Amino acid sequence: QVQLMESGGGLVQAGGSLRLSCAASGRTFSNYCMGWFRQAPGKEREFVAAINRSGGSTYYTDSVKGRFTVSRDNAKNTVSLQMNSLKPEDTAVYYCAARENFLMGTTPRHYDYWGQGTQVTVSS
Repeated sequence: QVQLMESGGGLVQAGGSLRLSCAASGRTFSNYCMGWFRQAPGKEREFVAAINRSGGSTYYTDSVKGRFTVSRDNAKNTVSLQMNSLKPEDTAVYYCAARENFLMGTTPRHYDYWGQGTQVTVSS
């Protein structure tokens, strides 16, 4: 069992930046690939970014490439999402998720554990 807790959401103007963090507790953090997802009102949860267990490989959805950066610190059991050049369409609840597999996943069903989410609102 892994417990995940996101933080760092908030309200920001378009073009601004936010850094989301996810703290993990429970089992060995480095056994898990980590992902970030988001869900806007009335929409399905969508993949944003993923990072493998060592942190040496990352993957992003096209809409955030070049703007968002995912990273992890296995010594501190944390994964972060640095979001730059934010757009109103980035507004959503952002979730971190853990997958007990050496392969990164890009759909919600690939992930075993979820945080409670943190709201990100980008004003125009």
